Order: sequence, then C-alpha cells, then structure tokens
Amino acid sequence: MPRKVCIVGSGSLASNPRLLKEAEALHGAGYDVTAVACDYTDALRSADDAIVRSVPWTVRRVPRPRLGRYTSRAATIAARMLGRMGIDPPVAIAAEAYGGPARALRRATGRIAADLYIAHYVPSLPAAAAAAHRSGAMLGFDAEDFHAGEGAGGRDDDLRMAMVRRIEGTILPRCAYVTAASPMIGRAYADRYGIASPTTILNVFPMSMAPALAPDVQTEKGGPLRAYWFSQTIGLDRGLQEFVAAMARTRAVVTLDIRGSNRWGHGDTLVSMARDLGIGERVNLLPMAPPDEMVRLAASYDLGLSLETDVTESRRLCLTNKIFTYLLAGVPVVLSDTPAQSALAPDLGEAAALVSLADPQGMAAALDRLAEPSTLTRSKSVAARLGRQRYNWDEEKKTMLETIASAFDRRDRSR
Repeated sequence: MPRKVCIVGSGSLASNPRLLKEAEALHGAGYDVTAVACDYTDALRSADDAIVRSVPWTVRRVPRPRLGRYTSRAATIAARMLGRMGIDPPVAIAAEAYGGPARALRRATGRIAADLYIAHYVPSLPAAAAAAHRSGAMLGFDAEDFHAGEGAGGRDDDLRMAMVRRIEGTILPRCAYVTAASPMIGRAYADRYGIASPTTILNVFPMSMAPALAPDVQTEKGGPLRAYWFSQTIGLDRGLQEFVAAMARTRAVVTLDIRGSNRWGHGDTLVSMARDLGIGERVNLLPMAPPDEMVRLAASYDLGLSLETDVTESRRLCLTNKIFTYLLAGVPVVLSDTPAQSALAPDLGEAAALVSLADPQGMAAALDRLAEPSTLTRSKSVAARLGRQRYNWDEEKKTMLETIASAFDRRDRSR
C-alpha cells in the first residue's frame, strides 16, 4: 500500500509552483498525494480550476475564512498583551496574529490521513504539525524563503517576525527533515533554530518546459540587446529602476520587457522614468501569463534579470525561480550582487553577469560587454547547457525524493 503524503500550502495552487512540482514528483514516485491549498484569490481561481482538472493527485481547496480578519485582529491584541508580560503566545495565537488562513488550514488538514505532512510557508506549519502529532505521522517543512528575515521595518513587522520565530522555533525541531530553496536560507535556519542543516532544493523547473530544441544562440551584430524581467506583481524594490538607469548609459541599444501585474501602477512609474531618461520607447509592459508558460516566454530574449535588493534579509539569501527559468530557456542572467547570488555566479560562469545596483555605470559596462555578438553567443550556449544538464527539476527532484525516502527509512528503523 503506498505511503500517504499531505502537502499543505497557504496560497493558491497557481501561485505555488514549488508545491505543484513536489506533488507531481511524489505522485510519480508512487506516493498517494493530497495537496491542501487556499481558494480565496479571485484572479487565480480559473488557473487553479485548470490545475485541479489536470493533476492526477488529490486537491483539497480551503475557502476564505469568513471571520479571518477579526480572529487575526483579536490574536494580534492577545499576542501584544502577552508580549508585554514577557510571555510567549501559544502557537495557535501566534499563527492567527501572523496572518493567513491558519485556522482554516488546520481544520482541513486535520481531516486528511497521511504518513507525512509537508508544510509550505508559515501559516501552513501549525496545521501540518497538529495533524502529524494527532496521527503519529512525520512532519516536513519546505522553506522557500527565510521567513524570520522577511521584515522590512514596516509597521507591525516586529510583531509578525516575532510570531514567525515563535511558530518556527516551536515546530521545526520536531520535523523529520527541512528543505530550503538556497544554501544560505538553509544555513540561516540551522543557525536560528539549532536544527540540522536543511537540504537545498533549488527553485528549478522541469525539462518539459524547456524549448523543444536548444535555442539558436547565434547573435546578429547590430540588433538591440533584449532584456526581460517577470514576476506576479511589478514592484519598485526589485532593482528595475537601477537597471533602467543603466540602460540610459550604455553604448549598445538595450530594451527591457517587464511582465507582471501593474495593479499598483509601478510599471507606469518605470516607463515614466525611462521616458525622462530619453529611452521611453525601449521599456515595455507585458501582461501576466500562466506559470507554465514562463520558460517559453523567456526564450526569445538575450538576458534575464534577477536584480534582488537588500530590502530584507530573506531577499539577500534567496535564489529565486527567475534565475533558473532563464537558464532553462537558454538565456544568460544578470544577477545583482546579493550574498546568495554572488555565491552562485561562479558556478554559472559565462551564463551570468554579476552587477551592483549601486553602480549604474558599472552595470552599463557589463551590458555593453554582453552586447558583443561573440560574448552573447557564448553566454547563451553556456546557459542552455546548464539549464539542461544541471539546473532543472528532472535533476533536482532526485534530491527531494531521496530526502523524503531517507526520512521514512529512519522512522522505520527506529520502530
């Protein structure tokens, strides 16, 4: 009889490709998989509906809690009062104060029998832990970010980060294993909570998403250098202003396509900035697209941008899915010099250009070097090779499956 695995996420299916890849890999390896996901983002509901219809594993969708805003507010008040008394709040209160559908996830997950519960993101962790404790099952946690380092100094950030530390500090030592999306995120978790160093599972994508043939890496002299950036939402803390400033300083003609939701008007701000610099016609906004189209859509560009900033500790330590989307598409990457990306750059060789956001002139010089046809041809060739040989889910999922199989083996031997 196959082992049962319940994967618990705190967002919609379409917004969590890492959960989808994990579920698909575990199902393919013979596990009986159920995924718990949230159903309260109207814009993503149709995409989630399509996913549910297509996947061979079970999905349980949790609707928006009717009283979630009020329970979160009450929990926040309680957590503040306890904090003033020097008392750590119970995990259930900490989860409500942190925000998200913690209570709804706990109810839904508690109805699912499993041998292993895997939590994604902080609101899912108490739900998965409670279900694992009740059924005597194993617990795993996948850290896509360093959640205790996500505070940016804004209002209520101190409380939210304290709640993260309370939740993770209580639950993570009980986990049979922890995985992390970058080596530095893993080390941060080990240092923070005194747990065994988490296994790194990079945010890479399946080979099935790659272009059918290796991209044509021959670059014509005289054409513009076409740069590309994508995310769910266009923001002004993602290094894009600095890149636009560098574009205005290059000898080569550089264009930039930005894909994502412009709901806050930040894309318009970037276009206006480019216009003021005399390069308005070179910056173009593109609409959102399905996650499984990202690799294909990136493949026609010359450069992909991963310009993380130091706005939070988590951003400094992360290796985002952008990097590996570009490599699988055969597109070299421009990396800002955060600690995590600086550590990765040597492994990427000519497929990466490491730049400083504080030095637009230096960034412009790096772009001019990449614009040389022979340099760009080599960079694209290296990117395509790395994407197909190393940085893809067909390779990375082996580590994930080995980690989970080892956890089951340790449990079986201890019985």
